[in-house]
Amino acid sequence: MMKELIKFMAQALVDNPDMVEVTEIIGEQTSVLELRVAKEDLGKVIGKQGRTAKAMRTILSAASTKIKKRSVLEIIE
Repeated sequence: MMKELIKFMAQALVDNPDMVEVTEIIGEQTSVLELRVAKEDLGKVIGKQGRTAKAMRTILSAASTKIKKRSVLEIIE
């Protein structure tokens, strides 16, 4: 569920939505979501001073709280 949420948000932001890739590493308490985008779209996902990435993490955190699990977003170059 969280994987699809991040993928949807990232695809809306980038020029190459086909290149968006999200992998989920599930642990007992925490799941780590790794987001990969095309190199030229990296700046769009991060945003000025990291604002877009911070907003995505905030939305992910709110959605994760609802299912009582912690999720962390990592943007991979």
